[in-house]
Amino acid sequence: MPLTRKQAMTTAEVLSEAMPYIQQFQDKTIVIKYGGNAMIDEKLKNSFARDIVMMKLIGLNPIVVHGGGPQIGDLLEKLSIESHFINGMRVTDEKTMDVVEMVLGGMVNKDIVGLINRNGGNAIGLTGKDGPLLRAKKLKVRHKTPEMEAPEIIDIGHVGEVESVNVSVLNMLEKSDFIPVIAPIGVDKEGVSYNINADLVAGKIAEVMQAEKLILLTNITGLMDKDGNVLTGLSTEQVDGLIEDGTIYGGMLPKIGCALSAVKSGVNSAHIIDGRVAHSCMLEIFTDEGVGTLITNRG
Repeated sequence: MPLTRKQAMTTAEVLSEAMPYIQQFQDKTIVIKYGGNAMIDEKLKNSFARDIVMMKLIGLNPIVVHGGGPQIGDLLEKLSIESHFINGMRVTDEKTMDVVEMVLGGMVNKDIVGLINRNGGNAIGLTGKDGPLLRAKKLKVRHKTPEMEAPEIIDIGHVGEVESVNVSVLNMLEKSDFIPVIAPIGVDKEGVSYNINADLVAGKIAEVMQAEKLILLTNITGLMDKDGNVLTGLSTEQVDGLIEDGTIYGGMLPKIGCALSAVKSGVNSAHIIDGRVAHSCMLEIFTDEGVGTLITNRG
């Protein structure tokens, strides 16, 4: 069905607004952490894939890092493997780690790769074990209750943090016109596998690649002040202040922490955006308004 004149004018205006951003971000790396509703709803999945393909077509270099906590939980339940959490993190023994690798490196990763490829892209799936891309080390969890004099160190198994990133793998893929899709599984020097928080992996990759942007898709409209208003443009100093006064707390702290670290380490900007909005990545990058919270080093 042909566009009406009004629809055509709207399309032309959108393209005109996007042009300076397209010019500004040519050949720049954009790291996107993909998760939440955008990873479950079919319409949102396809709009995300089209956004990623469009970025690559117009000269940007997207790198996708994905999570998969709910999918891991579902399969563990089907296999009658009990889940235990400490400080919000899943205790991961060898049997659980086998499931994590199966879900993240297999099912979820290949689903995203296929989705991008069906929408005209050239995606290639990786875990941190390929390359090896992500060198990991065991995450030491500190647990303290008010009655304890000192925190105890708890071993929660195969849960890790990023020690280093092999950027040569990512540079090679970018030059070959491939879109990397990365499952957050790392490996240590002895070859032991670790499950790593996807936000932290995305933040660390953005840092070492000196990315133009780090985009974290969430199920909220963005960072909010104490009155419930979305905070759109923030400096790193303002974010530090919001953490200190308790505006940012609880489950948002790790996500904001990795965004803050990335920007302080040379990433031009970090974005906390609403993945429940169709084409949210494109709206955030290529329009004046955006759909979330922008964090930069500029005051």
